[in-house]
Amino acid sequence: MDTFKSLKKDLLQINQDISALFFDAGSITGMPDHSFADWQKTCSNIYKQMSEQIIRVAVVGTIKSGKSTFINSLFKGDYLKRGAGVVTSIITRVRSGEQLKAKLLFKSWDEVNSELDQALVLFPSVDWRTEKNRFDIRRKGERIDLQKALSSLSSEHLFANYSRNLNSVLLTSYLKGYEKVKDMISSDSITSHYEDNKFAEHWAFVGDGSMAIYLRDIELEIDSGNIDSNIEIADCQGSDSPNPLHLAMIQDYLLLTHLLIYVISSRTGLREADIKFLSIIKKMGIMDNMLFIINCDFSEHESINDLHALVEKIKEELSMIKPDPEIYSISALFNLFKVRNENLSQKDSLRLAQWKKEKELTAFSDHETKRFESLLYNKLTRGSHFLLLKNHLERLSVILSGMTHWILVNQNIFARDADSANEVIETIKHNQIRMNKITSMMKNTLDGSIQKIKRELKADIDCYFDPRSGDLLGNLIEFIRSYTVLYQNYEENLKAAGFSNTLYLVFQEFKHSLDTYMAETINPEVIRFVREKETRIKEYLDSVSSSFDIMVQDAIVEYNKMMGNFGINKSRKNQERIGLPDIDSIKGIAGLALPPAVASMNYTARVKTEAVIRLGFYTVLKFFKKFLRKPIQRKNEQEVLALKDGVLRVKRETEKSVLFHFKDYQENIKFQYIYKLIEAASNSLYESLIDRFRIYVTDLSDMVELINNKLIDKKQASEILKEMEQNSVRIDGRINIIREKLESIGLTDD
Repeated sequence: MDTFKSLKKDLLQINQDISALFFDAGSITGMPDHSFADWQKTCSNIYKQMSEQIIRVAVVGTIKSGKSTFINSLFKGDYLKRGAGVVTSIITRVRSGEQLKAKLLFKSWDEVNSELDQALVLFPSVDWRTEKNRFDIRRKGERIDLQKALSSLSSEHLFANYSRNLNSVLLTSYLKGYEKVKDMISSDSITSHYEDNKFAEHWAFVGDGSMAIYLRDIELEIDSGNIDSNIEIADCQGSDSPNPLHLAMIQDYLLLTHLLIYVISSRTGLREADIKFLSIIKKMGIMDNMLFIINCDFSEHESINDLHALVEKIKEELSMIKPDPEIYSISALFNLFKVRNENLSQKDSLRLAQWKKEKELTAFSDHETKRFESLLYNKLTRGSHFLLLKNHLERLSVILSGMTHWILVNQNIFARDADSANEVIETIKHNQIRMNKITSMMKNTLDGSIQKIKRELKADIDCYFDPRSGDLLGNLIEFIRSYTVLYQNYEENLKAAGFSNTLYLVFQEFKHSLDTYMAETINPEVIRFVREKETRIKEYLDSVSSSFDIMVQDAIVEYNKMMGNFGINKSRKNQERIGLPDIDSIKGIAGLALPPAVASMNYTARVKTEAVIRLGFYTVLKFFKKFLRKPIQRKNEQEVLALKDGVLRVKRETEKSVLFHFKDYQENIKFQYIYKLIEAASNSLYESLIDRFRIYVTDLSDMVELINNKLIDKKQASEILKEMEQNSVRIDGRINIIREKLESIGLTDD
């Protein structure tokens, strides 16, 4: 990390020094106002990109694996709420800063009511509400009606699979927290800040489910620890959260990250939930940049040999999913207690004292902690980040080369008489015609290439999301249609709670199964597909740039030979080819992100009221059966038939809704992401190529007239140009030093 920081700092200084050359050129009295605007813009963008570059780390794992404790240990204090609620938790992003600060972003009223609407689909009974418009929690009558309706629900609606029903938790939490947070919510999302001595007040939100449910995002700024300010560490929800939307939220953040840290508790070892989540990550195609933390609980291990045996077992199991996994065995809580020694409770002080007696265990954890910290920053900054620095370096080298050429041309012209200077300028003008043709041809060819790759990827995307020809939606539809309801299990519920209550229960179980299938199967497949398309974009534009690069190099070599005839020789070697940055860097620069996986799950089963009214049909049918003396097989036969019909309608409406939303999701991926990514990558390529031509197409037509009319102070100009030349040589030397360092790092990484 120190090497990376040092190189980044040097590169920022070089960027600043090159920008100073533009100012020096403008200080020459009488010099035409040559526009260095494009180069200045490039330098400004490079500074912004390097200054704002954020390296994102996701800390993931199952519930209670010690993720929050691990992050607290990195920042040397108890900043993240440990043991926060499971159902309403969200991703907490943490960075180093100059002060202690918590920023809480609240949902808007529209977002709150939209979530409530989702949870109220097929809510039992059609007459529990006084209002008939869209549900709005701000209306007192609505809250009273909902509270009464929730109170009337049976235990089957409140619990499912031995845990709280997610929808009942959501509805109850929103009602319970309303009075506490109503003044913090508005029609727009509002951010609240808790700074310095008020920092701990934000725990009231993350520790109370009825308040946390109103939050959309949390970012903490912490003024301790050894983490650099450009590193963001995210505490993600447990991968085995009972809410499938949490898994989708984690997937969305993982796509932004540069490193994944997977935490495994030594109390449990590798569990089925871990294997399932790691398999999902592998399917997403983002497992390469991952390391593992075995969070050691000293109280669970009799000896160091016991711990070693567990570590070896976990490593063996992980190797089946990721070959040669990088594993560090650390006691996060021990590390945290050590730095908080003075502020521990009596109970925790006793635990720390006891652990310190376990010499072998603590020594092992200390060694692993040092090993982890020494390699963490290297893991964070190698690869794409050094590649991005190299790309910035080569672009600055091109700009410096062009600026050096501008200095040499003007020095040469000032040393000549008017006729001789005019000969040089006419030769340059003749060359400009050729350069402009090459530039125009590159632009036209690149525009044509963009349209070609867009057509190719459009066909791929349309085929992939086509429910008739693609497997993705075909499998999803098959899941919906083949979902089995064991109606005999609901007969008692029909008798006790009635038709509408039972239909609601069946629907909630169906929706939970479908959401889980989306999060665990559909979303990873979509992510894998999109990443394949990203790779295709990179490969395609790289192939296009190769031919362009040869053309540019040949044109510049010929130009330099021509200028050599006038004694204007470039001592600097030709620049290396500037390739495209990696796709993640381009996305970061352009501010692009894949439409969230959560969006693909934001469907509403638009179940029509006929599903409930069908009960009346079967009641009439029962009357006619009696009239015709046809036997009724079961006492509640009509209710079971109505339930079957209601479920069939639910599945049909859900299928329509899912297909509708995926069509919208498909178009967003195509137009708002893939097409924009192609354009951003193409613009990056074009800008890097055209930077080499900018100075060669500068109009010097007025220079001779200005010299003849003595509108330029040649002596002052020559002195400034001489100093600029010397500065240019020094900057070039520093660029070469950085280039050698980056090349040596590249060899090491290989």
